[in-house]
Amino acid sequence: MFKFTGRRPSDLGAAGGRFTAASTWKPNWVSSQAATTDAHHIAPLKFSGDPKSAMARLLRILQAFPRVKIVEQKEGYLCAEFSTALMGYTDDVEFVVAGDVIHARSSSRLGIRDFDVNRKRIEAVRAGFDKSR
Repeated sequence: MFKFTGRRPSDLGAAGGRFTAASTWKPNWVSSQAATTDAHHIAPLKFSGDPKSAMARLLRILQAFPRVKIVEQKEGYLCAEFSTALMGYTDDVEFVVAGDVIHARSSSRLGIRDFDVNRKRIEAVRAGFDKSR
């Protein structure tokens, strides 16, 4: 089996409810903090109640996905790596709490096209998150 993991980007992370600015954006990403008219925009996850409980729920949802590795978890922030089954391509996925939403960003490390995998992944996370209320 091939493994095209690439290197973990140095610009991952968040502060004050915002993701760090990415320096090398390519067409293969989505973010809830992208401009709403941008093709890369995706809606954040909405929750009510305690942010810690919402993040714990999100963690359970992510851990149910195949080939996911939780890279970093701290208050209000979670970073995970998803890899493909056949070729081992790795995508970086981040979540950060801001008020009553959890912002999401998903980006492929290698290549140019992702065939909408990042968008579909966040929407699958959203479906699981909304269902688990």
